[in-house]
Amino acid sequence: MYFFLCHLSFLDLCYTTSTVPQLLIHLHGPDRTITYGGCVAQLFISLALGSTECVLLVVMAFDRYTAVCRPLHYLTIMHPRLCQALAAISWVGGTMNSLVQAGLMMAMPLCGLHQLNHFFCEMPVLLKLACEDTQGTEVKMFVARVIILVVPAALILTSYVHIARAVLKVNSIAGRRKAFGTCGSHLLVVSLFYGSAIYTYLQPTSSYSQSEGKFVALFYTIITPMLNPLIYTLRNKDVKGALRKVLWKGRD
Repeated sequence: MYFFLCHLSFLDLCYTTSTVPQLLIHLHGPDRTITYGGCVAQLFISLALGSTECVLLVVMAFDRYTAVCRPLHYLTIMHPRLCQALAAISWVGGTMNSLVQAGLMMAMPLCGLHQLNHFFCEMPVLLKLACEDTQGTEVKMFVARVIILVVPAALILTSYVHIARAVLKVNSIAGRRKAFGTCGSHLLVVSLFYGSAIYTYLQPTSSYSQSEGKFVALFYTIITPMLNPLIYTLRNKDVKGALRKVLWKGRD
């Protein structure tokens, strides 16, 4: 579990770094421009990191499923080599998805003043600047988004159905609480991330609201990565104990 949490923490750090510094620059000064190369780089990096998190959350769900439903075989199934392979698949899969979608976007000519009503270069906003008909490209992107969003979400829900069945068979109330506590953090993170991402990327470009899009994008680019450390660490008894000591020292 902690092996995958390390990857998630590093991923969230990179994710916020790909958007927040440029956002702070735009908020601080009058110049709110970004070069085309910088916009493409931001698009590719944010897509790659977001897609990687989609796959990594599935891997973490499989880890929780193994821990709850196959506890006696956990160490055998979740071998360090398998964990490393699953983490590598997450990073490679996310990068490949970004290459496909960013490549499709770059192949389209852009028209107008090239003004983005957003705080970073996001796919739905860039599609509105395209000169040609985007229907064919949107269909290809939609297929890629279903693979990277809907399929992982379905796998996570399936794993939690099996987890819920296994937990309900536990006679001990303390055992049930421990199992739900183990999975509760991950399920909350999944709900925050997938809920906002599916809302943004699985709706037609014609019905995409830029004002609502900016608000929703804050969740999966800034708020969710910021909350992830709190969601996971505050459920840890050692972290809670250390936090209480710090707070009591501050009062003294």
